[in-house]
Amino acid sequence: MAFVSPVPLRPRSTAVVAAALERGGAVVALESSVLAQGLLPPHNREAADRMMRAVQAAGATPAVTAIVRGEPWFGLESEALERFLARDGVRKVSARDLGIAMADSADGATTVAATLAMCTLGGIEVFATGGIGGVHRDAPFDESADLVELARTPVIVTCAGAKSILDLPATLERLETLGVPVVGYGTDELPGFFSVTTGLRLTARLDSPQAIARAWQAHRALGRTSAMLIVQPPPADHAVPVDIVERATVAALEAARAAGIRGAAVTPFLLADIQQRTGGRSVQANLALLENNARLAGQIAAALHS
Repeated sequence: MAFVSPVPLRPRSTAVVAAALERGGAVVALESSVLAQGLLPPHNREAADRMMRAVQAAGATPAVTAIVRGEPWFGLESEALERFLARDGVRKVSARDLGIAMADSADGATTVAATLAMCTLGGIEVFATGGIGGVHRDAPFDESADLVELARTPVIVTCAGAKSILDLPATLERLETLGVPVVGYGTDELPGFFSVTTGLRLTARLDSPQAIARAWQAHRALGRTSAMLIVQPPPADHAVPVDIVERATVAALEAARAAGIRGAAVTPFLLADIQQRTGGRSVQANLALLENNARLAGQIAAALHS
């Protein structure tokens, strides 16, 4: 049989998202893995509500990305959203897993990498998440697929830096090597996800959504095909001091090693363990930063379409 080059698949969309895309409106992608594997119920429902409201308040349309019974979707209908929030047989899907999840007719919650891959199919330029993956502390050869996808996917990504369980200096160096611009929004240093400060200086800072939109347009005009990573610290009133986060992280990593936790199960285990060790403060910080990042993404998307 002769090889036939496949036509790129266009994800399905809810009516609201489809209407926004059709009129060329501001749309913000949101990952679903934070809801199905990251935050536990009922916090995941609160996160979904807060993120979507924040995007809408900024004048944009939120689009949660997912594989729903084998089909890629922007936006989740109520029945599908309930399954994902209940974690009812939903697998964690990175970029490499998208085709397999589709072939299996599975429900798949998209990671940062998978959401980036889907954004290119749907023509969405702005994506909000909590924290990206990066270089792991104990095994520097173990890097998140997020880094490679950021290097080859032209999308603006708002986040609170890389997750605090990672090797943050190494992650920042890898982003530089991969040619991904990292821009501080109202900050001169890389945030620590749960924490405001890390001491890691950035080379670029912008202080308004409009300035970010202009920088993005210049980035694209130069033919650059990487993402632009916009990092902002969590809201100060919910941030956790960096020394508390570091102690909890070191202890959680040791607990994961002792329990033999590996692969995709590591991050959810660590975040849950850190939640316990910080008395729930990390969860409140996570909810606040997710909402904050979604709001900024909505403002940037609106600026791009003004």
